[in-house]
Amino acid sequence: MIVYEDIISGDELLSDSYRCSELFNGCLWEVQGKWVVKGGHIEVDIGANPSAEGGDDEEVVDEDEAVKVVDIVDNFRLQEQPAYDKKQFIAWVKRYIKNLTSKLEGDKADEFKKNVEAATKFLMSKLNDLQFFVGESMHDDGATVMAYYKDGATDPTFLYFAHGLNGVKH
Repeated sequence: MIVYEDIISGDELLSDSYRCSELFNGCLWEVQGKWVVKGGHIEVDIGANPSAEGGDDEEVVDEDEAVKVVDIVDNFRLQEQPAYDKKQFIAWVKRYIKNLTSKLEGDKADEFKKNVEAATKFLMSKLNDLQFFVGESMHDDGATVMAYYKDGATDPTFLYFAHGLNGVKH
């Protein structure tokens, strides 16, 4: 499995178990999240006879312990941040582009600079619909992961600046 880490903070933000679509010549990755139920008791009838299997004392988890979470947020311990207004978003993205560009080399830096403006305009057009997340360390200069709900979707779509991710084999 490949786990994608933020090249600035080192936080794990994504893995190759999620299918990515590239936007703006690979500047942004679009990844589909999914609401899932975590915890709680789910009863599955497998056709076995519990009394014959010695399973009369089945442990039951209270349904109140079940909670709905978004898989990507839960799996990578993303921390939701307050929404940005236009001024805050522009300040953040300028700082992030500067910090990220200094970490990129050669062709990667050129490719990022070439496509980041269009990607940023796309994000600006969705600003009112975006949720913002950071990695577990909550590093000030690290990547911000953005999520929104496409027209009529019940599951969120996540957006990552792909150049800010480093794939590490686990």
